[in-house]
Formats: sequence, C-alpha cells, structure tokens
Amino acid sequence: MRYFLKKIFTLIMTLFIVSVAAFLAFQIIPGDVVGSILGTEATPEREAQLREELGLNDPPVVRYVNWMTDVLKGDLGESYRYSKSMNEMMPVDELIGDKLPVTLWLAALSLVIIVVVSIPLGVFWAKSRNRFVDAFMSVLTQTTMAVPAFFLGILVTYLFGMVFKWFVPGGYVSYEEDFGGFLKYLIFPAVSIAMPKIAMTARFLRNSMLTEMHSDYVRTARSKGCTDRQIMYGHVLRNALMPVVTFLGMIIAEIVAGSIVVEQVFGLPGIGRLLISSISTRDLPVVQILVMYITAVVIIVYFLVDILYRVIDPRISHK
Repeated sequence: MRYFLKKIFTLIMTLFIVSVAAFLAFQIIPGDVVGSILGTEATPEREAQLREELGLNDPPVVRYVNWMTDVLKGDLGESYRYSKSMNEMMPVDELIGDKLPVTLWLAALSLVIIVVVSIPLGVFWAKSRNRFVDAFMSVLTQTTMAVPAFFLGILVTYLFGMVFKWFVPGGYVSYEEDFGGFLKYLIFPAVSIAMPKIAMTARFLRNSMLTEMHSDYVRTARSKGCTDRQIMYGHVLRNALMPVVTFLGMIIAEIVAGSIVVEQVFGLPGIGRLLISSISTRDLPVVQILVMYITAVVIIVYFLVDILYRVIDPRISHK
C-alpha cells in the first residue's frame, strides 16, 4: 500500500510541475495571443477589451490558480481559436474529444503490431544458430531503428499508396462514418510508427533471452530432462520478458509522442495536428490540456508497468 501511495503522490506532483511549466512557457516565449486572435482587425480598444475578457490582465499566479481550479472542477476552458458559432467558442473538452479517439486507436493499433510481430521475431532470432540469419537480422533491425517514423511514413505512403494503391494518401475515413474503413486507413500510419519499435523490441528480447540461456536454472532444467522447447517457453521466455515489459512501457510513451509527426504525414485529425496548430496560434487552453494529457499517459503507463512487473515475478518487492 505504501508503494502505491508513493507512486500516486509522484504522479500528482509530476502533473503539477508539468502544468506549471506548460503555463509559464507561454508567458516567456515571444508573441501576443490577443494579436494572434484579432489579426488584421486588431485595434487598441479591441485588444484591451479582449485582454479583459480572457483574464490576461491578471497576474500569472492568479491566472494559473484560476485555470487549475477550473480543471479540477472538470472545466477545461474554451479554445481561443476554435468556435462553435459566431458568438460561442469551442469548449476544450469537446475539441479534444473529437480528436482523441483517432490518436488512441492509432497508438493501440501500433502497440498491437509491435507485440504481435516483435515477440515471435525476437524468439526466432534468439533460437537461431545460423550466422547468416543472425547477421541479416542485426543489419535489418539496426537499419530500421535508425530510420525516423515520419520518413517511414513517407515511404509507406509512396509504396503502398501511390505504387500498389492499397490506400488513398490523405483519404482519411472518419470512425463515425465507417469504423472498418477507419481502421484500414490507420494500419499504414500504425506500421510506420511500429517498425522502429519492432526492431528495438526484437533486439532487446533476443539479447535478454540469450542472457537467460546461460543461467544456472537452464542447466538444472536440462539435467532434470526438460526439452529445449519446455526450457525456452516455460522458463527462459518468461524471465526474459520481465525487462521487455518495462521496455514496452517506454515504447508506449514514445508512441503517444511520436504519433504527432506521423499524424501530419498521413493527414490524420488527431491530437498531434491539434497540438501543432494550437502552438502556432498560441491557443493556450488547448496546449496546456494536451501537454497534461500526454504527461498523464506516460506516468500512468509507467505505473501500470511497475504493477505488471510484480505480477510477472512475485519475488520482486517494492519498498
């Protein structure tokens, strides 16, 4: 119980620090949000009126406290740039709610591809005694890890979209209109995100399994008459997966952050595109909530990984 309380306290403190950093960043960087909103229609009178309406005349501490108080009450504020009508701004929760499913499904699909492909690939690589296979896998994974996800996205778009015509580049299908078509379109950006992570995970699992194969318990199992298959899948793989689980937790965090650029490449209307556009237009309420969301996802994933680590090996205890 003490361990869980400590983790929850760490989560809360981290979110607090990140919220302060996200808020202060827009107080430091150059630019004027009022001028960005009004554009060519800006006049001193209208600027003064809008500053008062947005509460920008209050001291930063007061604005931060007011913002955090509203967030804790469930009020995420209103966007500075997006509007529902001429006289009504778009609430941030509605704005993000439209984009979030796209990013979540993209991340989930990428993770499924990573796990389904990398674990069998890592096991195959560890079991292989062929030098050619080992050299080929080393070169292949090293090359794949070195290629950025956005560049893989460009290659995937060109190869499967323009050459093989398996999908229409930029032809996004909304999940509300056709969920099957939506998932079909997401496969290609998910593959772009997953490929470097597959190479990393397979290499990590292979090295972990090779280390476990030289452990004393493997020799003991052989002396008891266990087959290589029983040793590999009943002992070695189970122990080798422990550090891989932690590694996958780190990968999930990277997927959330890495999908931002890939969404741009494939024209996906997820939170990545929303974050980039909100930063460029200084839409502070949206940026702050998105930064908090990404941070919360990363922290919660690490928290769940710690719990799963204990489930895999109950011998591990946390003080």
